[in-house]
Amino acid sequence: MRRSDREITDSSAIESFIAKEQIIRIAFYDDGDIYIVPVNYGYIRENGKYLFCFHGSRAGRKFELAKASPKVGFEIDGKYELLEAETACDFSAKFQSVIGTGTISLVEDKTEKILALNCLMKQTTNKPVWEYKDEMLNGVAVFRLDVDKMSCKAK
Repeated sequence: MRRSDREITDSSAIESFIAKEQIIRIAFYDDGDIYIVPVNYGYIRENGKYLFCFHGSRAGRKFELAKASPKVGFEIDGKYELLEAETACDFSAKFQSVIGTGTISLVEDKTEKILALNCLMKQTTNKPVWEYKDEMLNGVAVFRLDVDKMSCKAK
């Protein structure tokens, strides 16, 4: 990180930020192109490691790229506040962000899929347990992003 004075290393501060946000952007490499998609997420932190869960269709670009090119980048941002000034060049902003890399896999096991969907729904609704019909579970793609590297920054 170029600006080490803005780096956040306190693990509880990082988790607090991740717990409050709703959108993670996943960046896939697609044969010379970069494809970035924003998705709702849930997360699990175990032994100091993060994994993010999200869902989508069992067809389409995101689904195909997750299978073909599972190494991805990701980004979460929030706490944005414009800092106004008298001149254009003196404007700035407060923010916080998490940026990292990881590996995506498709979740196929029913128990793990329910755990991941409950994780996502808890992040979105704060309700930790939901019921899912088999038809829905069979029709949705659930993704798991295991974090390899991650950094957090704030201004």
